[in-house]
Amino acid sequence: MRIFLSGRGVEMDQIDDPKFDVRKIAQELLSAGAQFLACGTCLKLRHSDGSQLCPLSTLKDHYEIIRDSDRVVTV
Repeated sequence: MRIFLSGRGVEMDQIDDPKFDVRKIAQELLSAGAQFLACGTCLKLRHSDGSQLCPLSTLKDHYEIIRDSDRVVTV
């Protein structure tokens, strides 16, 4: 599973919510073989270079995810 984050989603590794442990869930997904990709433009607007959890990616990466997937979910 590949997950492309855009907008506020690129801030996923900074979310501190007492109800949902976002970092823990993300780590569980990574351990299960998922891959997170973060929109480079969205990161740059937030003066960020990405992180190990959310590495900087491009629209080309986004396109390749859509092109190679048999199912796409947008939220």
